[in-house]
Amino acid sequence: MVNVIWMIGALLVPLVWLVPHVAMGMHPDPAITATLTGVTIVSAAFLLSWATELAENYVPASFALIILALISVLPEYAVDITLAWKAGQDPAYRELAVANMTGANRILIGIGWSMLVFVQVFQGKGKVLEVHPSQRLELGFLLIATIYAIILPLKQSIGLIDSAVFFLIFAAYVWRSLKTEGEEHPLVGPSLWINDRTKDPSRIAVIAFFLVYACAAIWFSAEPFAEGLVQVGEEFDIDKFVLIQVVAPLASESPEFIVAILFVLRNRASTALGALVSSKVNQWTLLVGAIPIAYSLSKGSMEPMLLEPRPNEELLLTAAQSLFAVALLSDLRFTLKEAIALFVLFLLPWAPGLNAPGMHYVFSGLYFVLVLVVGFGNDSARRNLARLFKLRG
Repeated sequence: MVNVIWMIGALLVPLVWLVPHVAMGMHPDPAITATLTGVTIVSAAFLLSWATELAENYVPASFALIILALISVLPEYAVDITLAWKAGQDPAYRELAVANMTGANRILIGIGWSMLVFVQVFQGKGKVLEVHPSQRLELGFLLIATIYAIILPLKQSIGLIDSAVFFLIFAAYVWRSLKTEGEEHPLVGPSLWINDRTKDPSRIAVIAFFLVYACAAIWFSAEPFAEGLVQVGEEFDIDKFVLIQVVAPLASESPEFIVAILFVLRNRASTALGALVSSKVNQWTLLVGAIPIAYSLSKGSMEPMLLEPRPNEELLLTAAQSLFAVALLSDLRFTLKEAIALFVLFLLPWAPGLNAPGMHYVFSGLYFVLVLVVGFGNDSARRNLARLFKLRG
């Protein structure tokens, strides 16, 4: 009975926002909008987690996580592609498009990855998150995408050739994920209830319905949620660049964070981390690659989008953070100390006196030094990092 109540609640709660907003065109106060869309996203996250667990009966776990990541991160794509399109008409939006993309990527690692260890520790289940060996696949492709991303701030532009490279990396990642075998987990809660009461055709229909319904709920909720938070932030005179780089991505990343937390609470911390690493791969390939495409289509030419000094700093810092995070996880162990380090290093560039122009180059340098220490400090570390290039789960 409890499982049925959870499912009914997850299905009905989004309607409290979707019906007035989509069907009736109502636009409540920003604070109310943020609240209603927030609970809608939480409900959709439950549906996504159940659908993912059921889908693992039919496709490799790595591929199921890719689909989950793509759906969860749809709001981020909607926001950033809109900004990139506007940048084709107004150069002032170029730095905002990069701000949103870099903010989303850094938040995903600095807050998202770290949060999983914090939740596990809070549950009293140890200070080390053991990463399943199959997740070397995600880490390997993330490493390759990161190495290429470092080129972008060096040439101070991002164009259609870069899009092609990033899309090829993602396509190779999907192809390899279909050939991997993931960690098996017993079903629990609503997913177990559905699995025990349905056969393949009905079960697949339930999975499809959950995915489509959750996707629609997130799509119609994410932008109003982000805008509501931004409007509330503007009341406190927060810099627009900061709002676009921090507040909006926090809102749009919330579905995948919630799904990941649900996995940790179900004793699937490694799966939770795999979902967020997969999200990072697709954001660091598809999202980055989509920016110059939207920009070029809007501008009506194939010229690359130039990177001004501030976006250039942000992009290098984001790449440096990504490289350090991969180095930390290359031994397939994510400790509390490492999670704290990622979280603190994420926050430091925002500290008063440390966010002046040029300071992000200093933090990028710090990340690169830490990469040398963690990833190349001894023979074992170098072997762990080298194994990622084999791209095997």
